[in-house]
Order: sequence, then structure tokens, then C-alpha cells
Amino acid sequence: MNWIRALLLALLVVVTSSSYVSAQVAGSTSLGVTSEELRGVMLGWSAKKQVLGKTVYNESNEKVGVIDDLIIAPDRAVSFAIIGAGGFAGIRRHDVAIPVTQLKQAADGKIVLPGATKEAIKAMPRFEYAKAK
Repeated sequence: MNWIRALLLALLVVVTSSSYVSAQVAGSTSLGVTSEELRGVMLGWSAKKQVLGKTVYNESNEKVGVIDDLIIAPDRAVSFAIIGAGGFAGIRRHDVAIPVTQLKQAADGKIVLPGATKEAIKAMPRFEYAKAK
């Protein structure tokens, strides 16, 4: 039933976005996305629903951490996942930055970091956010 709602919503978005026409004016900025960009958005992942807060496993199906954040580089590419390991309720937690290219999605949908162990992640340099100037 959910896939029917998703399909109807996608069709509604495509139909309404394809009928939207706007004139380009020199020096103006368009708000939102084009219908072609919207198709790409619909095919992409939702960070909130499919990535953030998800457990990260190694290839032995052992939990090694949780994805707490995604870092977007200035070129607008998602570059790093911030993985929290260890600790309880945020106490003695160890956050590390892992290049997203090292993360894999298993056939069952789990996020896998091959070769990782809790000990290996705890041995990595701690990630800390830069302080605002």
C-alpha cells in the first residue's frame, strides 16, 4: 500500500513540475529544482530515513558504530560519514570521520564498513566539529 502512495505522489510531482514554466530573467535566481533535477532527487537516498541513525556493521555482522552525521564538501558532494562508536547515552562516545566511499550497502540493506572493529574505530583520531568563528 505504501508503494502505491509513493507512486501516486511521484506522478503528481512529475505532472505538476512538468507543467510549471518560468521565464529566465538575467540576474535572477530560480527557487527550487527543475523537473529533471526532481527526478534525480526522487531516485536518491534520504539521509534522514535511510542513513542517519543507522547502525554500521563489519563484514562479520558485528555492530561497530552508528552514523550520526554526513559531511558535505564545498563541491556539494557527500564526503564523510561521522560514525559514533562506544559509549552509552553519549558518554565516552568516540566520533570518527569515514570516507563514504568505504561504506557499502549489504543485500539486506545494512550499512557495512569492511574491516572495521570497535577497537579499530576507537583507535582512530577523534572527529570534532570546527568551532564557529
